[in-house]
Amino acid sequence: MRSLSSLWLLLAFSSLPVQAAAPVCKGTIYLTFDTGSQSQAQLIADVLNKHHVKATFFLANEKTTRGDYSLDPSWAPYWKARVAEGHAFGTHTFDHVYWKKDLPNGLIQVKPQFGKEGGKLLSVTPGQFCEQLRRVDQRFQELTGHQLDPFWRAPGGYTSPRTLAAGSACAYRHAGWAPAGYSGDELPSDKYPNAMLLKKALANLRSGDIFIAHMGIWSRKDAWAPANLDALVTGLQDKGFCFATLREHPDYVKKKD
Repeated sequence: MRSLSSLWLLLAFSSLPVQAAAPVCKGTIYLTFDTGSQSQAQLIADVLNKHHVKATFFLANEKTTRGDYSLDPSWAPYWKARVAEGHAFGTHTFDHVYWKKDLPNGLIQVKPQFGKEGGKLLSVTPGQFCEQLRRVDQRFQELTGHQLDPFWRAPGGYTSPRTLAAGSACAYRHAGWAPAGYSGDELPSDKYPNAMLLKKALANLRSGDIFIAHMGIWSRKDAWAPANLDALVTGLQDKGFCFATLREHPDYVKKKD
């Protein structure tokens, strides 16, 4: 016959809540978001928080639907909140600078989308290109007190040996995306409806893939994120995928000395 003390312990432990076992990851997907019109910025943050997903944001100082720019002081609360949530951050060039071609004299021809030289073709040195990367880091520290992670992404994904070398020289490694990881949110929605893009992503993404979407695209009539982001995350989770930032990606993880 059990003693009263043993029965009491049995009852006490049986009343404790049972913790569900952590899901076993069958693979990892790396969600990344580039700045844009910022029309979907809060929605993206809300969906990531809802599912406890960490992502990587690539920042440029882009004009937003609020009439300001994405690295203005008015965006400090937004970026501070994302830092507190544990997301990762890379540079996307301060003025959203498109590479055009490497010139024979060692210079790089570029076309900034924003800033005082916006829309102009410029010839810059690798050092000046590097400064475009560093300016984002400097502004981000002013807004959040937090440094960027050591990676960058070229607007449009257009790179060259010279821009990649310039990025490496100032300690930023380029991060592109997997072919299956292209969200298609820049494409016209009449030809590439959201349902088509979601189906393609869920069918083709594989472990290790980097996925790219934007925080709002001016030209797309039916925005991608409101229709697709929540469904993409839950669909990938149902397939057994987990999510991580590029800090955890094998190609970008910091090596210990």
